Amino acid sequence: MAGGRGTRFEVLEVAGPSMVPTLLHGDRLVVRYGAPVRPGDVVVLRHPFQQDLLVVKRAVERRRGGWWVLGDNPYNQTGDSTDYGTVPEELVLATAVLRFRPRPADQSSLRARLSWAVSALRPLRADASASRRLRAR
Repeated sequence: MAGGRGTRFEVLEVAGPSMVPTLLHGDRLVVRYGAPVRPGDVVVLRHPFQQDLLVVKRAVERRRGGWWVLGDNPYNQTGDSTDYGTVPEELVLATAVLRFRPRPADQSSLRARLSWAVSALRPLRADASASRRLRAR
């Protein structure tokens, strides 16, 4: 899907636990390519050492040479800037705009479906408090 003035939107699927509780494995993200990045944004980037691999992390702060990015899950030891350092700006591809959580197939009751409907769609805005909290780790 294309947006105005050269921006492009795409839907991506989240894999892995590095962004729990913000994002769960299987969540879908609507991302915007070419959007300016702000501290606290959830971003999609190319892994600095495996550039065919796309990674979802939180942009914590801009540093000389690019962005310091971390996962929201403090108990997950998957790669982020603590492993590979500052990510060059040209590897930060998109910002996440919206999270969509697919409905589990086993939800058949009306109550379960309503509960899912209330929580399934969430806008993802820059979370400055998360940026400050993560920077302190």
